[in-house]
Amino acid sequence: MAHFTLHPAHTRGHADLGWLKSNHTFSFASYYNPERVHFGKLRVLNDDIVAGGMGFGTHPHDNMEIISIGLSGAIQHQDSMGNRQTIHAGEIQVMSAGTGIQHSEFNPNREQALNFLQIWIFPKTRDVEPRYQQMQIDTAAMQNQFAQILSPNTEDAGVWIHQDAWFHMGHFDAGTQAEYSVKQPGNGVYAFVISGSVTCDGHSLADRDGAAIEGADHLIFSFAENSQVLLMEIPMR
Repeated sequence: MAHFTLHPAHTRGHADLGWLKSNHTFSFASYYNPERVHFGKLRVLNDDIVAGGMGFGTHPHDNMEIISIGLSGAIQHQDSMGNRQTIHAGEIQVMSAGTGIQHSEFNPNREQALNFLQIWIFPKTRDVEPRYQQMQIDTAAMQNQFAQILSPNTEDAGVWIHQDAWFHMGHFDAGTQAEYSVKQPGNGVYAFVISGSVTCDGHSLADRDGAAIEGADHLIFSFAENSQVLLMEIPMR
């Protein structure tokens, strides 16, 4: 039987630095909750809003798979690998920090705030060569179904990372249902509702609610209103 741990949006950690408003599903920076340090190999799920013209100065990372998903606005990225890119809403970016990188992230639009999800996953292999990848998410493929946007495989749909993890995202009309089958036995699934109203196995989730799901091999989601949902399948050990 599947085990659900619900994380309602209002229970997340919160930081307000003026230029940055961030909600932390898991312990991060000054927010610490011993019951929410990580979910398996999923270490960070931050829901960040960055004011116009502001951003994160150059800072280091190592041995982490870092994923950014643009929800609104745009992020200007620059790193020590020589990449200088802009991630727009509807795009996904991956950095394998590996042996070490430095990067900065800024909002290039002084008139509009940006909103993006920043996700960190512990890698399967340490000290890999740092790498960067960015891709437009196929919104047509997400209509009323979960479409893959990340996997461990270079030949599969979406970006790839150094971990046995799969991300799927979907846009769903009110009154529809969608199914998800776990790719690797023993993996857990973290469901994050970007918007809408979702029910799974009797559990109801609304805007920015999350659910950590263990012990499931097949899940059925029902949508009471137009909804956007991100599923993150993650190794638990």
